[in-house]
Amino acid sequence: MEQRSLLTAARQALACLDLTSLNEADSAADIAALCARAQTPFGPVAAVCVWPRFVAQARAALPPGIKVAAVADFPDGALDLPRALADIASIAQAGGDEVDVVLPYKALMAGQRSEVAEFLAEVRHASRPLTLKVILESGELAAPELIREASRLALAAGADFIKTSTGKSPVSATPEAAAAMLQEIQASGLAHAGFKASGGIRSVAEARVYLDLAAQTLGEAALQPQRLRFGASGLLNDILAQLSGQAPAAASGSGY
Repeated sequence: MEQRSLLTAARQALACLDLTSLNEADSAADIAALCARAQTPFGPVAAVCVWPRFVAQARAALPPGIKVAAVADFPDGALDLPRALADIASIAQAGGDEVDVVLPYKALMAGQRSEVAEFLAEVRHASRPLTLKVILESGELAAPELIREASRLALAAGADFIKTSTGKSPVSATPEAAAAMLQEIQASGLAHAGFKASGGIRSVAEARVYLDLAAQTLGEAALQPQRLRFGASGLLNDILAQLSGQAPAAASGSGY
């Protein structure tokens, strides 16, 4: 497959971008700035992703075409169903569109498969009709088979997307984890299920790696926000530089 141009990759990444701010010290002013950045001269991002306490503000600031996502059970992914359900209720009541919930990855690593499955089933029930993205924290799971098992559990529970990382762990998205997750989506036969690469993706060249992987596994038609997302705060800077023709030569490298 011929590698897509950086310009094409920039346009596709922009349309699939969840512009994110999940800093502990986030303020209303930070979220106002985030929402302003989400509406670019080259088109809108797919969504903004914030803490539950900022959902109402973000929803009021954005046009309906930009989704508002917020995190649950974040970032530690404890096996704490009441906390996750409280986060989801807060997101829904504030007008959020999407929930990014952390799979209890430490419990899965400890062999508590049935408890994790039950957690995900309850989360899926509570979050309907919102879009549900399940964060696997693939860098912590590390082992390919654990990443695959987490993917299968999330998809079986009805996740709309499986997502690599919180961005808060030492290892975030990697092409290897993405490939395993995309293969599990393909194997599931779920034509609606999507993939989100999140954490550490700061350039269009890096995003292009994931666009190419998704296209190779799910087909070019999957490169739209209903099935592919990027969770990032810094990626938009390089997207805009590429689309405005202001990217430095160094930014046009191959990434990985």
